[in-house]
Parts: sequence; C-alpha cells; structure tokens
Amino acid sequence: MHNKNQKTDSKLLKKQYVPTAEFYSQLIDSLQDYSIFTMDNELVINSWSSGSTKIFGYETEEIIGKHFDLIFIDEDKKKGIPQEEIDTALKEGRSTDNRWHVCKDGKKFYAYGLVFPLTGKEGEMLGYVKILRDLTERKKSEDAIQKYVKEMEELVIHKDNILSILSHDLRSPLTGIIGTAKYLKTNFSRMKPSEIEEMLDLLYKTSKDELNMLDYLVEWARIKYASEAFSPTKIELSQYVKKVFDTLNETATLNTINLHNEVEENTNVFADKKMLLSILQNIVSNAIKHSYPGGKITVTAKSKEEKIIVEIKDTGIGMSKEIREKLFSPQMDDLLTARKATKGAGIGLLLVKGFLETSGGEIWVESVEGEGSSFYFTLPTEEPTAKINSSDEIVFGENN
Repeated sequence: MHNKNQKTDSKLLKKQYVPTAEFYSQLIDSLQDYSIFTMDNELVINSWSSGSTKIFGYETEEIIGKHFDLIFIDEDKKKGIPQEEIDTALKEGRSTDNRWHVCKDGKKFYAYGLVFPLTGKEGEMLGYVKILRDLTERKKSEDAIQKYVKEMEELVIHKDNILSILSHDLRSPLTGIIGTAKYLKTNFSRMKPSEIEEMLDLLYKTSKDELNMLDYLVEWARIKYASEAFSPTKIELSQYVKKVFDTLNETATLNTINLHNEVEENTNVFADKKMLLSILQNIVSNAIKHSYPGGKITVTAKSKEEKIIVEIKDTGIGMSKEIREKLFSPQMDDLLTARKATKGAGIGLLLVKGFLETSGGEIWVESVEGEGSSFYFTLPTEEPTAKINSSDEIVFGENN
C-alpha cells in the first residue's frame, strides 16, 4: 500500500512540474546577457527576447516582421554571410561563428553566435533559432594582448635598428668629420682661405646632419622605451596643422610652395600634443622637400568609425613602388642608401610610424611618380577602451 501511494505521488509530481510554454518564455527572458530570437522559413523574425532588446536596442514591436539580416554589418551582408549561416545550419544541424553585429543606434559589437533549425513533431521545418552572446569586452582584451605581444617583438627590432643606425648612419659620417678636422689641423698654415672655408662649411653641414639624426634617435627611443612620456589628450587638429604651417611657412615660401589647411574646425583627435606636432611636421616637411616650385600641399581630415583619417597631399615628384614598400620598414643593412634616396625621409617616417602606433593609429601612402604623394594616417577621436583584463570569463558556446 505504501509503495502504491509513493508511485501515485510520484506521478502527480511529474504531472505537476511539466514545463509550459510560458515557463520557457520566462526562462529565455531571464537570460539578459544573451540575445535569443526565432525566425520563420523566410528568415523573418517572429519572436524576440528581452535580452535581445537589451543587446540590440530594438523593442519587440520594432523588430517583429523584419528580416534577420538587419543585425549584420554591411560588409557581411555584401558577402552573403546571413544566408551562409542558414545554409550551414541546414546542412550540419547548427552554425556557429564569432563576428561583428550592429545595434539599432549603429553601434557595433562582437558576438559569439549560434543558429539551428526548428522542426515540428512530424519533422516539418518551422524556422530557425539564433542565439548571440556579446563578447566585445573579451575581443578588446584579446586585441590588447595581441598588441602588447607585437609591441614587445617590435621593441627587440627597434633596439637592433638603433644599434645598426649608430654603427652605419652615425659612425661613418663621424669618421669623415674626424678625418676632415685632422687634415685642417695638420695643413691649416699651408692652405688657401677658400679651401679652409670650403672644408669648414663641410664640417658644419655634416655635424648638423649628425645632430639631427641623433635627435631622431633620442626621440625614437623615448617613445619606444619611455611610455610615461606619452600623455594623450583631446586635441583640436586644425590648430596643430596651423602651428606646423606657421613653422614651415618660410621654407615653403622660399620654394614657392602653397600650404593649404582644409581641416574643419572642431575636428578633435585623442593624441599626445608633442607627438602630433612631430607627425605633422615630419610629413609636411618631407612633402616640401619633394615638391616642385609652385607646388601645393593640402591637409584634410575626415571622420570614420571613431577615428579621424588625415590626408597630407602634395603635387611633387612622387615615389616608385619599391620606395613605397620600404618607406615605413626599411632594412637596416641598406638604410643609409634609402635615406639618401628619400632625402632623409626614412628615419623621420620611422619616428612617425612609432608615434602613431603608440597613439593607436596607423599610416600608409599612395603615390604616382611625377604626380605627387598622399600620406594618410589615423588617430582615435576618443580614449581607447581596450585594456588587458584577466578577470573576463566567457563560458558560453564551443568557439569561445
């Protein structure tokens, strides 16, 4: 009798706790860190969790009836990624990926995604379920770690570069300076005034070039080995272009080169003030060196994805493909030759590249021989948020 009652109670309990559709709906809505929604066979969204609203910003009534490719970035839509996910889910039973998605306000976030088909009791296709987990902070942390590893590798390379420059670019000219000075000391009384003046001019010019090179190396080492000197802040770009133009205006005027500042006011970048001046001054001064008399140098800027892209365009002699390819990463064995070929631009542009990497930017060049060059570089508009954080923990999905 006792055993019979136990079996009856057990049956009642099982019947009492059978989950309902409402239960599952509440369960899904409780997962605020996940976006969970369903689509019909035409990939039109027909259910939307509160977690989806939290992540994407769309209210349920706004999103129901919309095609699910609405959440994909334009680049992925052009590549056919939304349909590719569905095809994989049909073929393999599920589709997983890590990619960028876009919210209602246009903000992008990085997510782990899972899609699988929904089938009825008779095996008929009812649609699809898509689940996403926002991994943006983890993505930023991983990118920060990769950047840190890259910087450590580059420090070793830069150390070797500095040693190589010291042995090649500084030692050889210093040997010539010492030889010239020794010749003057030994033969001064027998030399003509014109010969003495010529040799003194040579000594002055060579010594000045060496000092400029040494200044470059000191500044280069400072940004690579003394990060505490890096103090970025929000800067009004147009004002700094004007400062550089004011400094270089005399040199440009002597060569009848016109300088045009077309950067709009209130265009802000997040950078170190001294570094920004050095970046602009190096590129503009190189443009002046490589411009024809009567030429034009124009600085413009445009905003793109939380960055400012600055273009410094000249109408000068341009560069060959070989020079462009080595411009920002010359081999130290032939750096002296490259310097002469680019009138000293090599070291200055290495310095600029280092500044930009420290600032979270990048640099590239487009050029046509005989027509001119355009140097482009980027700087963030706000303080970067990517930081290494070992406390991040993701436990969702297979492809974390």
